[in-house]
Amino acid sequence: MTTDDKARTGPDPAGFGPAVAHHAWRLSGRIVAGVGQLLLWILTGIGTLLRPLAVRLGARLNGGAGRGPGAPPGQTAPLPRWINTWREVVGSWYFAPLTGLALTIAALAELAPRADSPLSLAGGFAVAATLPLVWRRENLRAVAAVVLSAVAASLLTGQVLLVTTSFAALYTLYALGRRLPRQSTGVLAVGSVAALGVVYLATGTLDDVPWPAAIVAVLAAIGLGDARRVVESAGRTEAEAAERTNETLTRLTAVQREQAVMRERARIARELHDVVAHSVSMIAVQAETAPYTMENLSPEARAGYTEIAKTAREALVEMRRLLSVLRADAAPEPEAANSPQPRLDRLPDLIEQHRGAGGHVDLAVHGDPRALSTTVELSAYRIVQEALTNARRHAPGAGVRVDLTFLPDRLAVRVRDDGASAATQVLNRPDPGPRTAGADPAGPTAADAGRTRLEAPGSAGGHGLVGMRERATMLGGRFSAGPATQGGFLVEAELPVTSEGNSIRGHGSQAPPGRP
Repeated sequence: MTTDDKARTGPDPAGFGPAVAHHAWRLSGRIVAGVGQLLLWILTGIGTLLRPLAVRLGARLNGGAGRGPGAPPGQTAPLPRWINTWREVVGSWYFAPLTGLALTIAALAELAPRADSPLSLAGGFAVAATLPLVWRRENLRAVAAVVLSAVAASLLTGQVLLVTTSFAALYTLYALGRRLPRQSTGVLAVGSVAALGVVYLATGTLDDVPWPAAIVAVLAAIGLGDARRVVESAGRTEAEAAERTNETLTRLTAVQREQAVMRERARIARELHDVVAHSVSMIAVQAETAPYTMENLSPEARAGYTEIAKTAREALVEMRRLLSVLRADAAPEPEAANSPQPRLDRLPDLIEQHRGAGGHVDLAVHGDPRALSTTVELSAYRIVQEALTNARRHAPGAGVRVDLTFLPDRLAVRVRDDGASAATQVLNRPDPGPRTAGADPAGPTAADAGRTRLEAPGSAGGHGLVGMRERATMLGGRFSAGPATQGGFLVEAELPVTSEGNSIRGHGSQAPPGRP
């Protein structure tokens, strides 16, 4: 058939009806959508007008900004206070007995206008349908069997349906739906609907109640109980998952801290190897050459020098073996392998580097500067280095003051910046005695772990406060870090010292900063 033939014959009658129905369907949908949109606009306008009042009322009930500055501190808002009180009452042991007895008294009061005595059949059914609820918390299934049987028997024997017994039956169905598993809840719903059908067919007790309304009420009670069970189960699942996550994070944090400690100890061991190996090598060389440079040595003296050289060589071998084990857990650093270990004479260069990075720092030396052991000077240098790194990272542009105090028995290192402070943590607290300034007696809490600069990583190759603590404790010293009382952050360390005298100078050490 050509196009002209189709034009002459008109539209196909077979497709005209579905097309009209489709357009009518779309038009009705647009009409409903338009009416719905109009209602949404009206409701949105009403909500916008009432929003300030709702916000003020909610703030007054729930606390917060609506309480005002004059509200007494620590006072709970009305709504949370009422909710908490209600939860305490519901969770108490006496809630079920009180409500069960109250419902029984209400059922008897409802029977009183009808001149039905509690000793009558109607009174017996009313008591049997309400009084067992006193023990519903301990024996729910047995109580439910008694209550539902009493209500069903009352309806089948032609007794008048009471509001209190109806409520008792619906509440029992709700409690069963909240306790029973999903499959048992479905069986309960089917059985309850079947029981309603039997009552409607066998008696006229429920003629005043439309059967759809009764079925909806029964299914709604069971459905609400099942929904409450699902919500509570989901809440418990989320709480358990959150607890497991917190435990995992706690263990992970502990493992990370242990790994940081091990890496820092390996780094310290490598640095000490460079320091100690030179001295032990000098002992071995001098012991080996002494028999050739000294005349008239007794055989015993020669044997002693030989034993000293042998012991020194064995100590070097053991030290290298230990270092190789440590290097298996922490890769060596180019700085430790290619350059000598820094001492206090290089502090001015470190200060200039900090200033070149945009920081402001002042260095002050107190006491009588003198040459100290290499390990002490290296530890002091690293502590200052890590403290300056923390200042650059967490308080950029803040002013920093570095104080070195040479005391007869220790070297005190103090680094304070005037930037943002953080929660205090004492990383190493010795036996009871004078406490280092800046230490917090309370210590940190578990919620503070892993936050702020107290556990921030240090400079390249270092581990921040962990490394500073390890260096101080390695020497038997003390270390503390936390907010300064005047603001900012304070790092303090006390390192026991041993003067090396001419032996240190003989190995090329220079005077610490501030020496004339």
